[in-house]
Amino acid sequence: MKTHPAEIMLYYNPQSVRARKVLALAKSIAANVKEVEYHKTPLTATMWHQLLAMLDLRPKDLLNKSKSYYQENIKGRDFDAEGWLHILMKNPDLIKAPIAVRGSKAILCNNPNDVLQLQ
Repeated sequence: MKTHPAEIMLYYNPQSVRARKVLALAKSIAANVKEVEYHKTPLTATMWHQLLAMLDLRPKDLLNKSKSYYQENIKGRDFDAEGWLHILMKNPDLIKAPIAVRGSKAILCNNPNDVLQLQ
């Protein structure tokens, strides 16, 4: 899931204020930004596995635990890695931050300025 060094691929929810800030910063440091809205273009399990490996994170690390759906349906339950991946794929609104990829490096942008690490 590498990108061209001059391109940033951004996986995000455009309704999020933080995501829009990340997008603006990404456009300021890259000639081309490919936007992937994960609500409109769901990632496959294989793509998630690759992205998680690049991030060096587990699926549950991407989940926003403060969301009401998480609190009501997931909190306190334990799943194996595939179970967490299934939750992630079926509930993209639980993803806590945009994910930016440039070349072979990926960043979970908890703070909009995190995308600048891809400069």
